[in-house]
Amino acid sequence: MYSRSQYKELKSRIEEPRDKIQVVSGPRQVGKSTLVKQVLQDVDSPFMLVSADNVDKENTGWISEMWSTARARMKASGATEYLLVIDEVHKVDNWSEAVKKEWDDDTFNDLSLKVVILGSSRLLLKDGLTESLAGRYELIRMPHWSYGEMHDAFNMDLDHYIYFGGYPGGAKYVYDERRWRKYIRDSIVAPAIERDVLQTKMVYKPALMRQLFELGCAYSSEELSLNKMLGQLQDAGNVTTLAGYLTTLDESRMLCGLHKYASDKVRKYNSVPKLMVYNTALFSVQSGMNFNKAFTTPKAWGRWVESAVGAYLLNEADEYDYKLYYWRERDDEVDFVIDADGKLIGIEVKSGRRTMNEGLGEFKKHFNTAYSFVVGSGGVPVEEFLSWDLGRLIYE
Repeated sequence: MYSRSQYKELKSRIEEPRDKIQVVSGPRQVGKSTLVKQVLQDVDSPFMLVSADNVDKENTGWISEMWSTARARMKASGATEYLLVIDEVHKVDNWSEAVKKEWDDDTFNDLSLKVVILGSSRLLLKDGLTESLAGRYELIRMPHWSYGEMHDAFNMDLDHYIYFGGYPGGAKYVYDERRWRKYIRDSIVAPAIERDVLQTKMVYKPALMRQLFELGCAYSSEELSLNKMLGQLQDAGNVTTLAGYLTTLDESRMLCGLHKYASDKVRKYNSVPKLMVYNTALFSVQSGMNFNKAFTTPKAWGRWVESAVGAYLLNEADEYDYKLYYWRERDDEVDFVIDADGKLIGIEVKSGRRTMNEGLGEFKKHFNTAYSFVVGSGGVPVEEFLSWDLGRLIYE
């Protein structure tokens, strides 16, 4: 079975002396539970794996009950250390307060009960971690699958990855597009919106949120003002509401609106957003265009290539701690701008959609860039770029 890079990180931390709660966080269907099960098979410590998936959210005592059970099993077995793994922990109300209490009790009593918790998205864990568990946890982020991972695990070629994206559960359906689309809609999109967003965030207009997600995915790699979005959405709303919902979708690692790069923050955050999916499968399923049609239409395929590059950069941003923007000045544009503590990297994607653009040159005149290059036609091959270690480019 294929192991993602986070396998070694989690295994190493579990084998260390008890110090911090390990939090495995990422979007739906990226293999968090599978990763933890792989690690559990290869560690020596006895463990207990439980899930809150079917627990009543108001059953706030459930976490304490599971914790107490783990302590009893540890004592009865005579083990000097024990591992408790709680999946879907966020589905219990006030979960973070319960975890904090039990963890602090074990710390006070010098009990070597190690803990791993899993959550379906960064959005679900964010508030509880920052408010209640500050200083008590380490975060292991699991982003969407990269091209290299999908190629190694499923022998997926570049063109199919660009269109079908990085959901491992959908890899076996890529030659049956009707089934693949149903899988993406029913197993990923619907539960992500209905359970991960609407049940954990105060959303006053759920229909507007759903429409925004569908519209935003369909416009991936394009600039679209919030006012124009409102004009295409049926549910009444305002720009502020829409901006808040777009931020929520970004926190869920589904869809974001990139800001235009500028020297001052006001110009950045008042700019027209450039919509970008975190996984090109989300673009494809909303595009209304099948793989053969998209691949043989150069202008359309250019949007898929740009979205694939953008998705890769977005998914790496947490790991390497940089901000991602775009830049435009009249007709000159740069598709992506990496800002790593002031170190700027300009990236232009060239394919069938366009081949002539002076954007990189103009961007370099305005800003001091560390690197600026083309991905695609006449530059770094897309397949090579999607396999780069961006950490080396940014920090070495």
